[in-house]
Amino acid sequence: MMKSILLVGQSNMAGRGFIQGVPVLRHERVKMLRNGRWQMMAEPIHFDREVAGVGPAASFAAAWVQAHPDEELGLIPCAEGGSSIDEWASDEMLMRHAIAEAKFAQESSELIGVLWHQGESDSLKGGYHTYAAKLTAAFSHLRQALGQANIPIIVGQLPDFLGQEGFGASATEFNDINREMANVVAQDPHSYLVNAAELTANPDGIHIDAASQRRFGLRYYAAFANQEDVLAVLPDEAIQLEALYQRPETPQEKMYRLSRAFALGQMSYPEFIAQLTGEGTAK
Repeated sequence: MMKSILLVGQSNMAGRGFIQGVPVLRHERVKMLRNGRWQMMAEPIHFDREVAGVGPAASFAAAWVQAHPDEELGLIPCAEGGSSIDEWASDEMLMRHAIAEAKFAQESSELIGVLWHQGESDSLKGGYHTYAAKLTAAFSHLRQALGQANIPIIVGQLPDFLGQEGFGASATEFNDINREMANVVAQDPHSYLVNAAELTANPDGIHIDAASQRRFGLRYYAAFANQEDVLAVLPDEAIQLEALYQRPETPQEKMYRLSRAFALGQMSYPEFIAQLTGEGTAK
């Protein structure tokens, strides 16, 4: 049975990195749940906003299938841009939606983990004072509702470019949120922390840019695979990413790429057929 991962949190999990800023990651053994069906992964994985882009999930998934050559992975996108920790309480719509989607996915996959990134919306006006209790309650309810008491939850910390400029200027208490986040993870034997060191921002000052999201996804995967905190930059992030980018394209992936380009009016039908049959040059 295919394995699956639930994606929850706010915009930096949903992804706001500029898609054109990084090479494409597409893999025929990575699926995403969309309209009730598993479809080949293509970014943006989330559609919480029209501006959704690159998040950490694609590089996480690409690293996972590289390490599991005979298996498939499904991504369950449920993150919501701008959401606060209060909106992830047990009776709130976002939590209810995530649980419903995860349960639906469990009918055709084995749920093996949760990727969480949230906290920017709570990094002001003293939100950190109650953050730990609310985060603990959210994790507890998620596990109880899904019937998986020990499912690993990988928790990404907030980047240190917050609190300075643009839309991120108001998030001045991100260090306090990170401290409370770390305290929650330290008391949870099945949660693991991922450091956001050296990640860089979009011009808006709040969203992690595409290149950094790729690196962040590798750290999420390292924490998941080794079941331990990742507290620093991985020494081989650039090498790992290059290996993912240089993987040869499969026939199914080529068909997806060309069909997409044709559907978007980026090539004519004769060009589509020529490239599909190997008589044209791939673009």
